[in-house]
Amino acid sequence: MRAVAYYRVSTDKQGRSGLGLEAQREAVRRYLGGDCPPLREFKEVESGKRADRPELRKAVEFAKLHKAALVVAKVDRLARNVAFLETILGSGAEVVFCDLPQVQGAMGRFIIQQMAAVAQLEAGLVSERTKAALAAAKARGVKLGGFRGVKVDPSLGTEARQQAAQAQAQSLAPTIAELRAEGAHSLAALADGLNARRIPAPRGGAWQPMSVSRVLARLEAA
Repeated sequence: MRAVAYYRVSTDKQGRSGLGLEAQREAVRRYLGGDCPPLREFKEVESGKRADRPELRKAVEFAKLHKAALVVAKVDRLARNVAFLETILGSGAEVVFCDLPQVQGAMGRFIIQQMAAVAQLEAGLVSERTKAALAAAKARGVKLGGFRGVKVDPSLGTEARQQAAQAQAQSLAPTIAELRAEGAHSLAALADGLNARRIPAPRGGAWQPMSVSRVLARLEAA
């Protein structure tokens, strides 16, 4: 198969370190086989929600020019927006997803559309939950306006520490929602996203999956 590979990572840190990128490359290599490397690779550092991706446009045009298939490691690497996915699938270039190798024809197109719709719904629900959590926090008198690196003072009483930790979690809610919308669903991925934004952990230092888990538990309990 003549193929053009397209890789997307959500953060600049992932783009520099190769985090996530090498996994996508390996998925494409396994799909194509060792004797059939892609004609060219295109890499983009961009949020999945945005449609203005120049490297993807270049990849589509290159694939059409060379009559090659555009190979993507996972369907969610291409887009979480149904209208944008429709545009790509209707561009005339053959698109292949390594995680859905048997998806072809009209039925394959339908399945991909439904998967993109579910991803878009999930992003919308996350946004709605975040807005509701922020509204509830504001009603309780929590000061909003972005995370300011608040640390919980260990000298405070138990109730005061819990209130401070809850306020910190509410301040982080918009950032966590943004990371989830970009595809960071695991605790490790969320920790990486918070560290990439240089947001200090509650006790200083780097974020770990466990510290993210505590924040999520507080948000869910709000």
